Amino acid sequence: MPIDDKKITDTHISVYLENEFKAINAHIPRNRKTLTQLLQETRPQIDLSDGSTHFFRKKELEYIAEIINEEERNFLMLPMLMEVSSEMSDIKVRSSRGIEAKILSKVLDMDVAYDQKNVTVYRRQLGQIRKILATSTQYVFTP
Repeated sequence: MPIDDKKITDTHISVYLENEFKAINAHIPRNRKTLTQLLQETRPQIDLSDGSTHFFRKKELEYIAEIINEEERNFLMLPMLMEVSSEMSDIKVRSSRGIEAKILSKVLDMDVAYDQKNVTVYRRQLGQIRKILATSTQYVFTP
């Protein structure tokens, strides 16, 4: 007679979900570059975890450069990673210096919530952000 061992089932589900999140996040960068570095490249690009290459639009990088100062360009790491969780209605963008908040505020033409670690935007704002910053932002899916 089969026994439903909750512990074994939970372990299998956890391993499965962990592998699924790895698969849907295969597009995340191995290493990010600063805006300054990318602006100096003829074809701005980074390598992704799945072995492919991500190219940035030069005009998009120049747009961002107009929003922030030279010092901030040396600290802004691109692409900005937008953490999407199935549990939450908002999106988190890690931001230790507030540079991302400054950029997203300009793109959305409104102040965004910033708490010294994260910028918070809402799912309904993603279309506008991605329309303007299509190559400078990437989704990261979290449990």
